[in-house]
Amino acid sequence: MTKQIILNAFEMSSSMHNSHGLWKHPDNKRHRRYKDLDYWIELAKLLERGMFDAIFFADVLGIYDIYQKSKDPSIRDGLQVPVNDASLLISAMASVTENLSFAITVSTTYEPPFGNARRFSTLDHLTKGRIAWNVVTSYLPNAARNFGLPDMIKHDERYNKADEFLEVSYKLWEQSWEDNAMIENVETNTLVDPEKVHEINHEGTYFKVEGPHLSEPSIQRTPVIYQAGTSERGREFAAKHAECIFVGGPTPERIRFYTEDIRQRAQKHGRNPDNIKIISFLSVIVAETTEEAWQKFEEYNKVWSSDAAKAQFGASGYDIAEFEGVDPNEPFEYKKSTEGGHYKAATLTKDAPKKLSVGEALKRFESLDRTQIIVGNPSEVADAIQRQFEESGVDGFNLNHLVTPGDLESFIELVIPILQERGLYKKQYQSGTLREKLFPRGKSILPDDHPGSQYRRVLTER
Repeated sequence: MTKQIILNAFEMSSSMHNSHGLWKHPDNKRHRRYKDLDYWIELAKLLERGMFDAIFFADVLGIYDIYQKSKDPSIRDGLQVPVNDASLLISAMASVTENLSFAITVSTTYEPPFGNARRFSTLDHLTKGRIAWNVVTSYLPNAARNFGLPDMIKHDERYNKADEFLEVSYKLWEQSWEDNAMIENVETNTLVDPEKVHEINHEGTYFKVEGPHLSEPSIQRTPVIYQAGTSERGREFAAKHAECIFVGGPTPERIRFYTEDIRQRAQKHGRNPDNIKIISFLSVIVAETTEEAWQKFEEYNKVWSSDAAKAQFGASGYDIAEFEGVDPNEPFEYKKSTEGGHYKAATLTKDAPKKLSVGEALKRFESLDRTQIIVGNPSEVADAIQRQFEESGVDGFNLNHLVTPGDLESFIELVIPILQERGLYKKQYQSGTLREKLFPRGKSILPDDHPGSQYRRVLTER
């Protein structure tokens, strides 16, 4: 059977996501309706009609304020602000769907593991096993200050803390409750057997948690673990813990490099690389004809915000404004290291197809990047997706959309039927939990080769 594409809608419970300045486009509805629960219910139904595997919610805990050393450019263009808590949308969206799954971003740097574990157990119960956790370590200085820290925790230490956060989480989800703890014994007046509910008594460098977990085991116990990180430390963390890993790169070859590197690292951790799905990013502008698609591109380009794009680049820790007065013919290179997002910084250096000049680097922010967006008629778009899918070695894509919901509607109507005809995309959902859908030969719980499974007290067939 032909390998089929996993497809997530890349979203955020915010006025805007990665479509900088596109709030000015007359067809864009999200900045007006993102606060409306009906909007998210409609979106869930649309995505299930398109047989999307999941809706993936990104998140931030602060405002991008590196560019021009100010929050103003981000706030002015609605760069991921205002933003609401996506976890509160899931129950409503799950209630109108049967197969669409949900990935939520939560930071291990600022959130405590005990409360987070209950949040995900609750959502796993309510969605009948359709929940995933996108593990992030957070890269915004403003986020650190919002949680009472004078400065960001250093990049690699954030991952050390994340490692322990995951250890605590696995103990709560996998170890604290035995599968048959809920006994409902009327004769002994016992609903829950206390002998089968256990404290975890974790004491580590960053966390001290007694337990027990407050939620009984959910269908998946541990949610499907998603992670994104292309730094050295990020790839090592992902190879150890993640089941779905998001990698970015300017070319299929660079994405394949990250893909193969992560799979090799996973093997060193004793994991089967087949138990990891690699997801990359996808941006599409499609219309009935090539001419109409490029007309859309030009319409989008007219309202594009270079300031918002530069502000988002501040996640790297670098202020691109510092290069704006430099000779454009000078080679583009950083003078120092930062504790920001390494993957973002790499887009203009080691992940760029060639060494960039300052002028070339700055030009990247001035308009939509034609090299990173697939534009064309349905067949042209399907051809490009198939080529990227096969050449990069990924398992699927996070689909970005510039004008919402129109771009998603066009993709579902025009592109998905062609991918289905080619056998590259499912015509019906697999049954089961999200983990069972992603790994059809597996179970709803973590596989035995995953580090979280070592904490499992009772192995139960599900």
